[in-house]
Amino acid sequence: MTAIVGFIGLGIMGGPMARNLARAGFHVQAFDLRSDAIQMAVNSGAKAAKSVSDAVVGAEFVITMLPNSEHILDVMLGDNDIFEKLDPNGLYIDMSTIAPTVTDQLAQEMHAHGFSMIDAPVGRQSSNAEQGTLLIMVGGEKTDIDRAMPLFEIMGSDIVHCGAVGNGSRMKIVNNYMSITLNALTAEALNLADVSGLNRELVCNVLLGTVAGQGHLSTTYPVKVLQGDLTPGFPIDLANKDLGLALDFASGLEAPVKTGEASKDYYDTASARSLGRNDWTSIYKMIRESDRQPK
Repeated sequence: MTAIVGFIGLGIMGGPMARNLARAGFHVQAFDLRSDAIQMAVNSGAKAAKSVSDAVVGAEFVITMLPNSEHILDVMLGDNDIFEKLDPNGLYIDMSTIAPTVTDQLAQEMHAHGFSMIDAPVGRQSSNAEQGTLLIMVGGEKTDIDRAMPLFEIMGSDIVHCGAVGNGSRMKIVNNYMSITLNALTAEALNLADVSGLNRELVCNVLLGTVAGQGHLSTTYPVKVLQGDLTPGFPIDLANKDLGLALDFASGLEAPVKTGEASKDYYDTASARSLGRNDWTSIYKMIRESDRQPK
């Protein structure tokens, strides 16, 4: 018999994830505060749950995919009698993007009540949720992950075991920090190009041919600082000089470059610490060894 899956949270990502599970033959008990979201799941073969408690009854797997930490705490540790409703052998899987400390709190509560939990936040876009090609970052015991793998393989194409429970959330936060910050930097750079009169298509083509568009993780870091090689391919002092030129240029055009201004502090600090002749990727080493960061 196909497993029963209680699925709570049918939003932009959770909705298609639940629908894919239902189409694959899992008995999905779907709940959301929006009745239209529930109906879409029902149209794909899910059963409508009347409440959070109704969604988890008899479920071998319970999945939450909710907007924030407060929603998760309210659903799982609030007044829904979750621990009384859960199957003793059920596995709880939180796939939300929430604070890692809240994931830790949830795991402690679940284990204290005798239940297993893994965290499995997802990466990529809503179109990937529709296509079942999400990247799933999983934290938990391997035996629990193996149990959940048939579900993950329906929802995602890349499943990464990040370590103990809670490490999925930590990985997601690191990923989102980088991608969200890069979004702001990309917007600033393209705006600077626009106001300086450059052709945007040409700018994009040029940037895609350099580290700017290809990214440090796929170009400089693997061959320099992550290998312990700080010999300068591009020295910090030169990078700092060029960043200063860009900031001065942007100032003359009244173009906002807040992320660039924030980055200048790191380069100034590195130069002040006599690191200016090191490769620019050694900024990472400096931050790691700073008194403001754990060693």
